[in-house]
Amino acid sequence: MNPSAPARRRAKGPLVWLDMDQQELDDAYDQTVYAPNREEIRARRLANNEITLRILGQPDRVAYGAAEIEKLDIYKTKTSNAPVMIYIHGGAWRGGSSSQVAYMAETFINAGAHFIAVDFNNVKETDGSIFPMVDQVRRAVAWVYKNAKSFGGDPARVYVTGHSSGGHLASCLAITDWEKTGLPRDIVKGFLLGSGMYDLKAPRLSKRSQYVAFTDAMEEELSAMRHIDRITAPITITYGSLETPEFQRQARDFHAALTAAGKQSKLLEGHAYNHFETQETMGSPYGFMGRAALAMMGLK
Repeated sequence: MNPSAPARRRAKGPLVWLDMDQQELDDAYDQTVYAPNREEIRARRLANNEITLRILGQPDRVAYGAAEIEKLDIYKTKTSNAPVMIYIHGGAWRGGSSSQVAYMAETFINAGAHFIAVDFNNVKETDGSIFPMVDQVRRAVAWVYKNAKSFGGDPARVYVTGHSSGGHLASCLAITDWEKTGLPRDIVKGFLLGSGMYDLKAPRLSKRSQYVAFTDAMEEELSAMRHIDRITAPITITYGSLETPEFQRQARDFHAALTAAGKQSKLLEGHAYNHFETQETMGSPYGFMGRAALAMMGLK
């Protein structure tokens, strides 16, 4: 599909963001316009989840909070005092679950790391607010840090990966002032942010505002681009060359801002990958994102 073709056959409307009219901006925050094979990828993911669970067995399901959804799936490696990878799933802030990324676990377990997938509410369950979701993933990471030794993890080697809206939530973890919660500033040693959103102004102008109740406070506080001074851990940013123009721009702009501020940052472009295909590569040590995640952790 060529998403620009329909635009050439219609009259361009007033500009609402950069050189985009409303339709172009809406399309730029609608992955299915640029990634028409979403359902095929979803089917592969479900099949690979079943294979992985047959090999590894069910993960330990542990609560990090009082709400029913506030649980972690812990896939344990056999290595003692092992590093920990925490994964924050995507879903446009309105969907997704920890169970959908089981297929990623085997890569990390075989490399000698624990893999943890986080469950949390979506905006349909929080009256359109992203704030409760950020609070949940922060509490989940804090739980992992405090309790890592209970499942054989090394609290000094905790890492976080997020993709899509999970990449946005993970970027909010990167700007968290952990010292205000009584924890060390550096509880996360590195972030891998895949195809995320790091400034919420453009998403707010898009059709995503139909289900996210954006406010000035939400846009300001939850835009990592605006709080780079708070970032201490190294950040690797990834995106696919077939992503929407906005998701590509968000990645490039965030990396440029981090570099300009003297922060440790890498930018990786996955050649010929769309949005959903980049995430799928987390399931292989030789995949675009899987390789980057293991490199960040110092694992082979």
